[in-house]
Amino acid sequence: MTFWVILAGLMPSFALVGLGGLVRARLSVTAWQGLDRLNFEILFPALLFVAASSRPIELSAVAAVAPAVWALLAAGLVAGYGARRFGPERFLDFAGAWQTAWRFNSALGIVAVGALSGADPALMAVAIGMAVPLANVFAVSALSRGGSLGAWGTLRRIALNPFLMASLAGVAVGVSGFGVPALVLAPLELLAVAAIPIALISVGATMNWGALARLDRFSAILCGVKLVLLPSLGVGGALLLGATGPYVAVVVVFAALPTASAAHVLASGFGADREIAATLVAQSTLLSALTLPVWMLVAQTVFLS
Repeated sequence: MTFWVILAGLMPSFALVGLGGLVRARLSVTAWQGLDRLNFEILFPALLFVAASSRPIELSAVAAVAPAVWALLAAGLVAGYGARRFGPERFLDFAGAWQTAWRFNSALGIVAVGALSGADPALMAVAIGMAVPLANVFAVSALSRGGSLGAWGTLRRIALNPFLMASLAGVAVGVSGFGVPALVLAPLELLAVAAIPIALISVGATMNWGALARLDRFSAILCGVKLVLLPSLGVGGALLLGATGPYVAVVVVFAALPTASAAHVLASGFGADREIAATLVAQSTLLSALTLPVWMLVAQTVFLS
C-alpha cells in the first residue's frame, strides 16, 4: 500500500471536513454546538460500543494495547509541558491548550484504521476505551488546578464521560464473547453510521481555517508533540521491543491522530481561553492531513506487511 493509496483512503474524511467549512454559515453557532453535543452524548458512544462489541476481543488485546496508549498519553503530558514558557501567562489558559498534546480525535482514528489493510477497527475501539479515562483525568485535573472544580467534581466528570462508558461497555461485551441481541444492536448501528460524517462536518464548520497562519513556537511545540513525537515514540518502542502486527499498527495510528476536535469546548467550560485551544485544534487537524498518511504508511509497511 503506497502513500497515495492511504491518502486517497483518507480523502473522503478530509472532504467532509472541507464541506463543513463551506456550509458553516448555513447553521447558527448554537446549531453546530447542538450537533457536537448530539455526537458526544449519543452518536459516537454508539459507534464505539458497536465497534468494540461486534466481535470477540481477547484479553490479550486489552493487555497489549492499554499500557501502550497510557504510556503515549503520559509522554504527551510531559512533553507538552515543555511549551509552558512560551504560552499564556495564566495557568488555566495554558491548561486549555496543554490538553491538545495528548487528547485525540476518535472519529478520525476509526476512519484511519479502516483504511489500513489487515488492521481491525475493534482494536482502535479498545485503544479509545482504554485511553479516554486517563486522557480525561489529565485534562480535567490540569484545568481544575486553574479552576474551581473540586476532587469530587473531577471524578464525576471523568466517570460520566459517554465515550468512557460506551467504550468500556463495548470492550466488556467483546471480552465476554456474548453477542448483543439484534433488536438492540440494529438501532445502535444506525446511530453509529451517522457519527463520523456528522463529527467531521462539524469539525470543518467550527474550525478556524486561517489558524496555520498563526503557528508560533508555542503551538508548534504542542502540535509537534501530538503529530510527530508521540507516533515516533510508538514506532521506536515497537521496534525496540521487536513487536509487530495489528496491535502495534493500531497503537501507531492512535499516537498519530490530531487532537480532539472538542478540546476547546472543555477549555471553555472551565473558563480557559477558548480561542487558544480552538486555534490549536484547527492547526493540529490541518497539519495531520500531511502527517497522518505518513504514519499510516509506516504502520502498514513496517508492522502489517
